[in-house]
Amino acid sequence: MKTNNKGKDRAKKVLEEIGFDEITELTNSQLVTGFGIIFIAEPLDNADGKIIRGKSKTIIKVNSSIPYPQRIRYVVAHELGHYFLHKKLEVHTENSRTLNWFNVENQARRGIQEYEANDFASELLMPEKVFREFVKNKSFSPDLIRDISNRFLTSLTSVVYRLIALDVAPILVVFMADGIVKYWRKSEDLKGWVRDITKLAPPEDSVASEYIDADYDFIYKGNEKAQEIDRSTWFNLYENQPDSKFLEYCIPTRGSDLIAA
Repeated sequence: MKTNNKGKDRAKKVLEEIGFDEITELTNSQLVTGFGIIFIAEPLDNADGKIIRGKSKTIIKVNSSIPYPQRIRYVVAHELGHYFLHKKLEVHTENSRTLNWFNVENQARRGIQEYEANDFASELLMPEKVFREFVKNKSFSPDLIRDISNRFLTSLTSVVYRLIALDVAPILVVFMADGIVKYWRKSEDLKGWVRDITKLAPPEDSVASEYIDADYDFIYKGNEKAQEIDRSTWFNLYENQPDSKFLEYCIPTRGSDLIAA
C-alpha cells in the first residue's frame, strides 16, 4: 500500500494552530469539543468509534466499554484524523481492524484513509519533538513501551509503531493474525535479512509461537515479558556468521491478533 505524509503534516499544523506542543493535559471531551465537534462516549455494538458528519455539525462517538483509557484516547485521535483529512467521509465506523497500524491488508482494502488517520493520531498524541526528548538515552524494553503509553496516553501498538517509524530503537515488529504472520517491518538501524515469514506461522522457537499455543493468554509478566531468543529465530544468518542473542516481546491484542517486537 502506498503511503504519504498527509496525516503527520496535518497533525503538526493542527498543533501549531492551537498553540500546543502536546495535548496530553486535555481530556478527550476537551480535545474534541475544542474543534466544535460533539463528543459522545457510550457503549457501541461492534465498534470502537464512529464519526458522523452532518451539514453543520460533526459527532465523534467512542465506545465507553473499551477497558483501556489509552486505547480510547487513540480512537478519539484517529477519528479526529478523519475529521481533518477526509471531508467526504460522512459516516464511518472504526473497529480493531481499521485502527490496527499493522493490518496492512485491511487498510489496503479500505484505501489509504485508515493509514492517514493513524498517522495523524500518532503525531497528534506523540509529537515527534516531545517524543524524542522523552525516549532519549532510554533503552528499548517492555517497560519503555508501557512508560511511553502512560506518558502520552495512547495505545501500546501505536507506541511500537511510533518507535519504529521514527527509527528510535533497532527493532523488528511482526504482526500476526489467526496464527499467521501478516506483516513485518524493521528499523533501519537493525541490520540483517529477515526470514521469509509472511503468510506463514511464526518460527516454532519464537515467543510468538508460545503465545499462539497458549491461545493468546498473557503467559509472561513483569521482567519476563522480554524473553531471550536466538537471532536466527527471525533472521537469516550470513555464511559463517555466529548466532547472537535477541530479546522478543509480544503484545496480544484483540481476538487472535499478536504483535511481536
